[in-house]
Amino acid sequence: MFEPGRNCYRIGRAARVALLVDGEEYFRAFALAALRATRSVVIIGWDFHSRTCLHHGIPGVPQLLGEFLNDLVRRRRGLRVRVLIWDYPMIFSKGRELSPIYGFGWRSRRRVRVRYDDHYPVGASQHQKIVVIDGKLAFCGGLDLTRGRWDSCEHRPDDERRINFGEKEGYAPFHDTVMAMDAEAAHILSEVARQRWQAATGRRILPRERQHLLRRRRARRLAAADPWPSELPVSLTDVDVAVARTIAPVDDEAPVREVETLHLDMISAAQHSIYIENQYFTSQSLGEALAQSLRQPQGPQIVAVLRLSTAGWLEAPTMGTLRTVLLRKLRDADVHGRFRAYYPQIPGLPGGQQCDLHSKLLIADDEYLLIGSANFANRSMGLDTECSVAIEAKGEERVARGIHAFRTRLLAEHLGVSPEAVESAMRETGSLSGAIEALRGSERTLKPYEYLSEPSEALSAIANLADPEQPVALEQLVAQFSPDASDPAAPPRWKIFLGAVVLLTALTVLWRYTPLASWARVPRIREWAMEFSGNAWAPLIVLAAYTPATVVLFPRTLITLFAVVAFGVTLGFVYAFAGILLAALATYAIGLRLDRGVVRRLAGSHLNRLSRIMRERGVLAMTVVRLVPLGPFGVVNVVAGALRINLWHFMVGTAIGILPGTLVATIFGDQLAAALRDPRSVNMMLIAAAIVVLAVATWRVRHWLAGSGTRGQ
Repeated sequence: MFEPGRNCYRIGRAARVALLVDGEEYFRAFALAALRATRSVVIIGWDFHSRTCLHHGIPGVPQLLGEFLNDLVRRRRGLRVRVLIWDYPMIFSKGRELSPIYGFGWRSRRRVRVRYDDHYPVGASQHQKIVVIDGKLAFCGGLDLTRGRWDSCEHRPDDERRINFGEKEGYAPFHDTVMAMDAEAAHILSEVARQRWQAATGRRILPRERQHLLRRRRARRLAAADPWPSELPVSLTDVDVAVARTIAPVDDEAPVREVETLHLDMISAAQHSIYIENQYFTSQSLGEALAQSLRQPQGPQIVAVLRLSTAGWLEAPTMGTLRTVLLRKLRDADVHGRFRAYYPQIPGLPGGQQCDLHSKLLIADDEYLLIGSANFANRSMGLDTECSVAIEAKGEERVARGIHAFRTRLLAEHLGVSPEAVESAMRETGSLSGAIEALRGSERTLKPYEYLSEPSEALSAIANLADPEQPVALEQLVAQFSPDASDPAAPPRWKIFLGAVVLLTALTVLWRYTPLASWARVPRIREWAMEFSGNAWAPLIVLAAYTPATVVLFPRTLITLFAVVAFGVTLGFVYAFAGILLAALATYAIGLRLDRGVVRRLAGSHLNRLSRIMRERGVLAMTVVRLVPLGPFGVVNVVAGALRINLWHFMVGTAIGILPGTLVATIFGDQLAAALRDPRSVNMMLIAAAIVVLAVATWRVRHWLAGSGTRGQ
């Protein structure tokens, strides 16, 4: 089954494999293994939280993850802990921990390094979940070392341990799976983790052969140390483990789709049964493979255990909709009655709670077992960074029994019965789905998806945007900025116009019927402007004013209006244009000195999505960002500096992008100066022409950008 370079990265022998179910087993195993670490602990994850409770009862060992890691390096001189997590956009910040690099909250010790991974395409995420101890013991699965994940296999509704530290209300039961392995298999996962760390940080983690050039006696002692805890039960021995990845193309890198290929191969090879546990169920390629299997007269039974409902404002209308689409497709293809889809039901949960099934697992027959971070979703097949591990029995009865026993254990947990009861039902019914149907009916059970609403075409189309299979290309992004692309969230133009009228009316009332009228008289304003412009240092003040205004988000247009009133239309435009460029350069320089992770996290989700594009196509991207602002002017400048965008690209793109707005502000300033001299001299036609010119220029530039993006394909 396993072919390195096609459906896996490499294959390594493991002397021991442990198949872990739920957070209680995994978190405790991690803690016990980390306590035995002598050189290195590497944690690669989608999320991480220092206030995660690791265990409930290891004497003398801190319970909270952050304190635990600090205690590890205090105990063991020479031990280094590295934590790499997704550099997520702000839209995913709810429930996450403020980064230690801000200086608040948890403070890691010197040999505990926390870094953020932004080495992925637009719209993607770092989703691998790997932990490696000394390069000798590795964990890979669906669980992150973060809050809201710990739970026992009992999933008791009243379990007081299932409450995040510092909170009062408990979270929903959480189910997941992880594989632990040693020997060569662990070394391969260590290599994957090192590669990810280097790609994200630019720094290497030396492999174990070069990590310790110490005295020979100490080197031998370290080499002999075994991080596998005696409390960690062994599920399988002496088996080959294949490591498969998903890596989307970044820069000139080739895409890696080993996870998808391995899934397809396992589905194709299955003869009797396919058992799936997954958080999501949306992949088009994997779904089509299942549908083709169901259409065949002879084929495997397919059982999918999924979450009942998707949580969150983003997941519910997107991933939930796509799951419904795939379930309906499989039911239509199931002409021979071999497909079943269930969700776990746990009685007594508070209102609105359901078991949060988070596994990413596939078992085909008793021959193949796959566990990892990859969801049964499009983005896990080609967009996000994923890692999964797989075992093949290869006809060995002992390995097949181990895979069979693990699936039996999972079903027993979901059905609220003993593994022996599941085995008995399997023998009596002769099938996987038959055993489930025979054991269903108790309060804790698996319930079928009985009602599937028909999602609208519009909702399905929108939902597909949340689960893309490939990175978003620059040309697609530019096309979104073109006039042909409508923004459904943008307010209608008549509302914008009405708002402007209301605002102008309110300002007129303030000017006429409040003390502002007597305080800000026209002669006084003109007098201030003329006195100011008569000073030799006045142009320098105007040029310098744009920089602090950019930092504090003060409207730059007001400075431009004042400059035109004071110096006239020509000099006012020159000073304004130069001042804005100087402000852009100054805040760009600030970004050069700041930590990139801090800047990206402060920048917001829109700019995070553009960061990769801004590196690759500087002038084009900077012009787009200026013409269609996705964030405050100063924030864009700081981000550009932090990302080391070519300075020439940055300045040229900024100059092109701010030119139309500065010209219009200059015209308005000139007309304001005329109004201060004589209100009757205001040229309304000129103002209207300026607005038209700005609209046409923006339209033309956007179309030019769209055309440029198309020609670059």
